[in-house]
Amino acid sequence: MFDVTARLTYKNVPTWHRDLCRVCENIPIVLCGNKVDVKNRQVKAKQVTFHRKKNLQYYEISAKSNYNFEKPFLYLARKLSGDPNLHFVESPALAPPEVQIDLAAQQQHEAELAAAASQPLPDDDESFD
Repeated sequence: MFDVTARLTYKNVPTWHRDLCRVCENIPIVLCGNKVDVKNRQVKAKQVTFHRKKNLQYYEISAKSNYNFEKPFLYLARKLSGDPNLHFVESPALAPPEVQIDLAAQQQHEAELAAAASQPLPDDDESFD
């Protein structure tokens, strides 16, 4: 998990991934970009390409607003069980959201993420323009 408001955390993702794979081979991995509720986002959707290079699932989440909070867990449960139709029978018992996410801004982020997914991958991981 990296913080979309701190570029350094995204730059550390390759190291964290390498270390994880070194210790735990062949485990399902989900990359999460957290704090998507914060307005001054530093890591833009088009810059998040590591998951595509490594064929990982990626979710943008907000722990404070509970946005997409269950998605990484459901993905991992499906992978570990081998059942792509697995569903959680109850909603997770989450604390009430601390903030309300701006739905218009989040829809824009989702559109940017979808558009970025169709773009060719950059040659390096240092593409923070």
